[in-house]
Amino acid sequence: MNTQYNQNIELLILKNINKTTSQKSIAQEIGYSAGKVNYILKALIEKSMVKVENFMNNKNKKQYKYLLTEEGIKHKINITEQFIKRKKEEYEMLQADLEKYKEIYGDKIQWKNNTK
Repeated sequence: MNTQYNQNIELLILKNINKTTSQKSIAQEIGYSAGKVNYILKALIEKSMVKVENFMNNKNKKQYKYLLTEEGIKHKINITEQFIKRKKEEYEMLQADLEKYKEIYGDKIQWKNNTK
C-alpha cells in the first residue's frame, strides 16, 4: 500500500485520537471506514505509538480510550512535517505551472467573471 497514503490516514487518526474514544467515531470524523481505521490503529499500537485503555467502569467493555505515547507524538510531528513539505512542493510546482501558462497564454485568453 502507498506509504504516503497511509501516512495521510495515520496523521488524520493521530490528530483525532484524543477527541474521540471509538474506532467508529474516529472513522466518522476523518471520513474513512471503521475497518481502515482499525487496520491503521492496530499498526500504530504494534509500533507502540498508541496505547489502548479499557474504561474500567463502563458496562460496554468494548469501548476503549486511545492515547498517544511519546513515540506516537514524535511520529505525529514527523509525518506532519513530511505532509507540510509535500504540500509546499506541490504548491511550488503549481505556481511554476501557473507562471508558465500565463507566459504562454496570458494575452490570448479573456478571463470571464463567473459571479452573478
